[in-house]
Amino acid sequence: MTLAAVVIGRNEGDRLIRCLASLKGRAGPVIYVDSGSTDGSVEAARAAGAEVVALDMSLPFTAARARNAGLARLKTVSDTGFDGAFVQVIDGDCEVQEGWVGTALDFLEAHPKVAMVAGRLRERFPEATVWNRLADAEWDTATGETQAVGGIAVLRLEAIEEVGGYRESLIAGEEPELCLRLRRAGWQIWRLEAEMALHDIAMTKLSQWWRRMRRHGHAVAEGRALHGAGPERYCAAPVRRALIWGLAVPGAALLGALITPWALLLLLAWPAQVLRLRLKGTSWTEAFFLVLGKLPEAQGVLGYHLTHRKGPQIIEYK
Repeated sequence: MTLAAVVIGRNEGDRLIRCLASLKGRAGPVIYVDSGSTDGSVEAARAAGAEVVALDMSLPFTAARARNAGLARLKTVSDTGFDGAFVQVIDGDCEVQEGWVGTALDFLEAHPKVAMVAGRLRERFPEATVWNRLADAEWDTATGETQAVGGIAVLRLEAIEEVGGYRESLIAGEEPELCLRLRRAGWQIWRLEAEMALHDIAMTKLSQWWRRMRRHGHAVAEGRALHGAGPERYCAAPVRRALIWGLAVPGAALLGALITPWALLLLLAWPAQVLRLRLKGTSWTEAFFLVLGKLPEAQGVLGYHLTHRKGPQIIEYK
């Protein structure tokens, strides 16, 4: 085959089994990188024919480290027919859609300067919870040449190795950061209209969504610290929005209220922003949570600046 796969996961249960089944006959070899599962994931992966890498959990876990470990193992696997060209990276809570592999490979072979290609990622159960619906809307991004794609994509291994792989210190946002380095090296990133994979985020609680948004704030703060001074002004805009809407507006209102209660009128900027987003075509639900999400994002930005010298501080939401 011309496509290998690297799957990462921990305690994904039946979702991992579905993921590996979706790769059968489409990718080989399949490397599964496990980060301390206790639910039998390792045994299930081996039963499905995957090569298993047990990540060293004495070191801080990051998805970037897991992906790099999987890519490194590919070099040691022989007699599989893999030519070392293309790799599908995928999380254990996702499953590849019919037709995606052929579409991705055809595109990469026809466009030698493309380093990463992704397609449409959909939530498996978008109507199960409001958090699932928000994730499904998040995955629905513009197609064509783009600045970045997420963690589910087909990679040109030559390009990934040229820029040194994923940055292992990042607790989140490792894919956009990798894409930035690839673009700086002259490579292109594309998202196609084709259906790529189903994702099962399985979020059921407000607290999970809050931690996920806080992790995003941490990620953009770290991205800005790494590359914000460059010509792309990488992550400068999302950090600015988080600090304005998640810190400056509520902070000014509450501090001002110590002088006059009229200062609390500043909080009307939030519903005004929700209305502005709705008028631009965003649903009411998405607009509301986009604005509310700036609170945990600001928390994540501040958290990064307070803790980054201690090394990766993992923020998990499930």
